Amino acid sequence: MQKSQPKKEVRPPQHQQRQPGIESKMVPLPVSAPGKVAAGGRLHNKVAVITGGDSGIGRAVALAFAAEGADVAIAYLDEDNDAAETAAQVEACGRKALLIAGDIARERQCEKIVRQVVKAFGRIDILVNNAAVQYPQKKIEDITAEQLVKTFSINIFAQFYLVKAALPFMRKGSAIINTTSVTAYRGSGHLLDYSATKGAIVAFTRSLSSMLAPKGIRVNGVAPGPIWTPLIPATFPASHVAAFGSDVPLKRAGQPAEVAPCYVFLASDDASYMSGQILHPNGGEIVNG
Repeated sequence: MQKSQPKKEVRPPQHQQRQPGIESKMVPLPVSAPGKVAAGGRLHNKVAVITGGDSGIGRAVALAFAAEGADVAIAYLDEDNDAAETAAQVEACGRKALLIAGDIARERQCEKIVRQVVKAFGRIDILVNNAAVQYPQKKIEDITAEQLVKTFSINIFAQFYLVKAALPFMRKGSAIINTTSVTAYRGSGHLLDYSATKGAIVAFTRSLSSMLAPKGIRVNGVAPGPIWTPLIPATFPASHVAAFGSDVPLKRAGQPAEVAPCYVFLASDDASYMSGQILHPNGGEIVNG
């Protein structure tokens, strides 16, 4: 029987000690800026709120939205330097950026985010629930009650809190986009609680889309596969990080900039007949979801 080949290293081994991770410490840096396709003003003068918008997929979405004409509120935990860099790039597109730091696991913080956005911009047109954490464990017995509560509080409870707070300031034609994961569809033996939250987000997205359809507010999701973001070196050991993403059909991790167009599409009128759906930028995994 032929032995399986070791995963090829595609980046230097590296690890960060705390989540969500710092983008400026990653080698190589993720690609967040939009590609060569010219922006078309599909989100002209829209107001978007993005959680986890300081780095990774959130940063790429913020930049893509700004390139399409949106002002962006970036909610993040405490990664001030990464957030400031994202804001600077948004402003370089000629759009406004609002930075709001704090822990979205707390409902009061989610309410504060909405208050600050409405005070600055007067409304919310797009809500992107993107922030998440993940803590690998080999056995379910190793998942403490504290870890379980933290993972669910950030990954799914915060989405409920933000939608509740934002809805009074959203109108017909607004869009909500929730970040789930390929793990919601194929599972992950070492990310049990994380995968459970991502499955919950799929159900939340589909159910919320039904609830809000009469209001003309669309609700969709994006289920990324392995994407090179700060969460990766902040989660896994250096050896895993070095080969991260090499086991998907396309044989590489995706860049945040390759995921962001999904969010632009779902936020724009191009997706006016789509609600309750999930897009799958995952490197070629077939998940039938």
